[in-house]
Amino acid sequence: MDFRLSAAEESFRREVHAWLVANLPAGWGTPGFRKPEEPAEKVRFARWWQRRLHEGGWAGLHWPREYGGRGASPIEQFLFAEEYTRVGAPSMIDIGVGPALVGPTLIHHGTEQQKQRFLRKILTGDEMWCQGFSEPNAGSDLAAVRTRAELHGDAFHVSGQKIWTSYARFAEWCILVTRTDFQAPKHKGITFLLVDTKSP
Repeated sequence: MDFRLSAAEESFRREVHAWLVANLPAGWGTPGFRKPEEPAEKVRFARWWQRRLHEGGWAGLHWPREYGGRGASPIEQFLFAEEYTRVGAPSMIDIGVGPALVGPTLIHHGTEQQKQRFLRKILTGDEMWCQGFSEPNAGSDLAAVRTRAELHGDAFHVSGQKIWTSYARFAEWCILVTRTDFQAPKHKGITFLLVDTKSP
């Protein structure tokens, strides 16, 4: 088995490295450089960096091209992650729910209308997402969720409590894990809702 990179893969690695070095904030990673610390400041910076990645063609690396991604191969994803780490590029955890969780879920399970509505704004950083998973009695055991979503006409009425929802006050949207079939076994009857954080 040959583990050497192909010429195209080496070229890709160099392209990634060059772009990152050219686009990181001036002085990034040097002694004395002040990185964002306050939550609002961190979110503003993360949105800016996400937009920059998108403009450079590096956001949604493995997403299909028709939805704004690059259609990258697994080895290209690995090479990007390696170079990203090598140069100490900014962590995307502050707004990572959209690109890492929501986008791939919609690509595989969403309707075409949902894909057209949400995917591009995730990639550009224009819309930020938080996750409504944990509850007072359901932390790592998500199957224990008690938040209820009942369908009334064409809208779900949600009741319950979520906790530890990082950056919720900055997010435009929330992925909410709810129970919709109250007679189903514990690990069934659970629905993943897309909720506007401005909803009443």
